[in-house]
Amino acid sequence: MKKVMKMAEEEEKEQGGPRFELGHIVSTANFTHRMKELGEDPEQLMSIAIGRHVTGDWGDLSDDDKATMEQAIDNKGQLMSSYKINNGDTKFWVITEWDRSVTTVLMPEDY
Repeated sequence: MKKVMKMAEEEEKEQGGPRFELGHIVSTANFTHRMKELGEDPEQLMSIAIGRHVTGDWGDLSDDDKATMEQAIDNKGQLMSSYKINNGDTKFWVITEWDRSVTTVLMPEDY
């Protein structure tokens, strides 16, 4: 997990700094399993995605959903990003809870 945090911090610096607290960072077992199945490095993907998420890069959300996420930063709402890998065939989410206590990287079916 320290490796993920360090990589996330480096990504944040490149993107302009964090816009909100992440709390504890966790991933589901299914996310880890699926990424390994696809030959991806789950820790590296988590790090990149969290770095994007915390800077307000919401990934593949619609414009309306992105606007909702921007409002949720100020209104203490739940925050969600969606990213695609594997030529867009595989989607995963990053969700930060409304109280900023935990951020979870997961597959959509894990929700």
